[in-house]
Amino acid sequence: MKQPTLFIPHGGGPCFFMDSSDPNRPHSDPMWHPMQDHLATIIATLPERPRAILLISGHWEEDRFTVHTGARPGLLFDYYGFPPHTYTLRWDAPGAPDLARRAASLLEEAGFATGTEAERGWDHGVFIPMKVALPEADIPVAQLSLRRDLDPDAHIAAGRALAPLRDEGVLIVGSGMSFHNLGVRGLQATAPSHVWDDALTQAVTDPDPISRAHRVSAWASLPHAHFAHPREEHLLPLMVALGAGGEDKAVRDHGSAVLGWAVSGYRFG
Repeated sequence: MKQPTLFIPHGGGPCFFMDSSDPNRPHSDPMWHPMQDHLATIIATLPERPRAILLISGHWEEDRFTVHTGARPGLLFDYYGFPPHTYTLRWDAPGAPDLARRAASLLEEAGFATGTEAERGWDHGVFIPMKVALPEADIPVAQLSLRRDLDPDAHIAAGRALAPLRDEGVLIVGSGMSFHNLGVRGLQATAPSHVWDDALTQAVTDPDPISRAHRVSAWASLPHAHFAHPREEHLLPLMVALGAGGEDKAVRDHGSAVLGWAVSGYRFG
């Protein structure tokens, strides 16, 4: 059965696991709970349990698209200044080398230079949201990098190339943040982040897939675009998910407010 594609918010650092005393609500700050609840329901909302997940994180960039072919990736704790227990978190899902090679083949067939890598650990754009969405860690995962030039059209085209995976039982997930400006928080962020979020959502959910791709590719022309993303690496996973979504209906399936930011998640199909 054909899987949808997703753009999910992955939070900030180990945000869902800051309080080690409560296994059900390990974060004591309720502002993260709506996002956590959304992530926790992802697998249940799918048409069937995916055989594997291809995840594109805003925390891995290479000169060319690169797939992780490791069978048992470790974790890369690429966040700083958090409680000691957050550096001992575990998420032991298996890698998906066959899926990684299949993804690389599809990208190469579409004309993209593609690399492979087997040693890098999963960054927190992978293991933090997936630890919430898939606590049993029992679905194989392959990670795909962004391309360092952050060309939106190239990432949308890469998503299109990867779309056949959806009919092969693979869930394609873009993991980032719809708003990502660490320099602004609270009231100074609230009004412009909502204006940006409304404009982005209108573009992403455009019912015409050609217009949708054009409008999202031109994200920098939307109001408060560079306020929302001084650098757009956390937005680019959306491009891949959108491209893989093809002509399917797009919806905003998550909305919450954290740190004064309006944050959204999207689903295609």
